[in-house]
Amino acid sequence: MRSTESRAPYGLLTRRQCVAGLAGAWLGAATLPARGAFQPRVACLEWTAAELIISLGIEPLAVADTKGYRDWVVSPGLPAGCLDLGSRGEPNLELLLELKPDLIIGAYGYGLDQAPFARIAPLHTVPFYDGTDTPYRQAETETRKLGEKLGREAEAEELIRQTATAISEAMVKLAGKEGRPLAVVSMFDDRHVRIYGRGSLLQDVFDHVGITNAWTGKTDSWGFSTMGIEELVTIGAARLVSLDPIPPHIRIRIEQSTLWANLPCVKAGNVATIPPVWPFGGLASAARFATLLAQA
Repeated sequence: MRSTESRAPYGLLTRRQCVAGLAGAWLGAATLPARGAFQPRVACLEWTAAELIISLGIEPLAVADTKGYRDWVVSPGLPAGCLDLGSRGEPNLELLLELKPDLIIGAYGYGLDQAPFARIAPLHTVPFYDGTDTPYRQAETETRKLGEKLGREAEAEELIRQTATAISEAMVKLAGKEGRPLAVVSMFDDRHVRIYGRGSLLQDVFDHVGITNAWTGKTDSWGFSTMGIEELVTIGAARLVSLDPIPPHIRIRIEQSTLWANLPCVKAGNVATIPPVWPFGGLASAARFATLLAQA
């Protein structure tokens, strides 16, 4: 069972903080213009929403914290003309008013007061982490829902198919390694890591490709736990994969740390780093993680 009190990832607020805002999470009842050649004008308040929209073949007008998206999500890439809405915790309402989008898309758990955005345009919230299903299955459901809303049903089904294919191909490449447990972490300083487990999108990918997660401890409602680096001793000599980006000064400190050097997994040479994957993303993130995992 997932914890009812969560610690929200990088820029998120806690579940308790965002409960009040969830009552109006799905305010997209207004009808968008006719389908067909129509290219909807969409603004995204969060990276997960932007990833999904771009994956459906739509170029967002604006996305909150575009630099962060390019550092942490990477793929699918933001279009060159995409405007920056500012902080994900406090998107620029004045810019949204000027842009006059047809739809504003956010993601569950960011604790934003939805009323101001709903007065600008219909608002849609992507609920990958509301606890009603696994993130991967919710991503499939929400991809279809948004595809229907935006006249992108074919693109939605193709995204679902391509993701399943990427995961199946990764499973073939990883065949024979199922018995070797693996843990995935993000590093933000030289003393703590975020480790992903039950309830995370990354765990869903593990389950699909048949890899055993070396971390079986408790996780919050986002599917991760923050712990001291010394606690990685609990995974023994299991393989450890670290997600980029790792700030350069943190990487230097970790490489110079005797605490890190004495971990069984480090001593055994079972540590690898892979390019950025957004752990709280949708199908594109799942496919990217599976592919990078197989390559690593």
